[in-house]
Amino acid sequence: MVQSTSFQAKAKQTLSFRAKQLESPIRELNPQPWKGLVISGVILTTWLVSFSWLLSINVSTMNLWMLAAAFIWQTFLYTGLFITAHDAMHGTVFPTNIRINHAIGALAVMCYGLFSYQDLLKKHWLHHKHPGTEHDPDFHRGNSFSLIWYLQFMKHYWSWRRMAALVLLFNGIHFFLHVPELNMLLFWVLPSILSSVQLFYFGTYLTHREPEGGYTNAHRAKSTNFSILWSFLTCYHFGYHQEHHEYPQAPWWQLPKIYQLRKKLSSQYG
Repeated sequence: MVQSTSFQAKAKQTLSFRAKQLESPIRELNPQPWKGLVISGVILTTWLVSFSWLLSINVSTMNLWMLAAAFIWQTFLYTGLFITAHDAMHGTVFPTNIRINHAIGALAVMCYGLFSYQDLLKKHWLHHKHPGTEHDPDFHRGNSFSLIWYLQFMKHYWSWRRMAALVLLFNGIHFFLHVPELNMLLFWVLPSILSSVQLFYFGTYLTHREPEGGYTNAHRAKSTNFSILWSFLTCYHFGYHQEHHEYPQAPWWQLPKIYQLRKKLSSQYG
């Protein structure tokens, strides 16, 4: 009886230690409030310079490979704009000044597609509060990837007023600044649309689709098992999604550290 009690006490102590260790990633983070500001500034500035240059170049002088590279690059930058806004929604772009933090987020989604930052903020917190349920604006029940889920996903962020404003802006830039329509289609319209597919596929579908046997955690999320490089290239580490839901106060560039640490601890303690 004494041995049994001793064994139970040790088991309880081990489980308690494991729980504390699995909570350690957030304590391992080194708060660097200015780093988020610098990173978001680099993304916004790079997008602006690239966007301005690509709208001004003569597309006919570019071969197919150059066009493809420029198109993919611009798509990647558009994804970066949204990820920047997403981090701002969690207050991680500039946590020491929340007004500047939200101003950067609003600027990022304005550049991305004239979105309302406040509207996105409300819907994103619904996603965190009710992940993978009927109250989650990003969720569509079902396991298979389908156009229906993507369209349902986009429906929650659609606005005829925003679309009208984009059409007016497109035509205004074309007629008054004499920017070729082909440039705007290749480096503005299509990259922004493709980045929405990228964000949906790597940040919502792969991470929130219901697995066989049901969800295994309260966040109804899982992480993609990509290398750090591919995680960055596919969606700015947004594929480390279980870590994001567990530690929403961590910016995107700290998610690999949390992912690797949790993976190491899980292998050690089962």
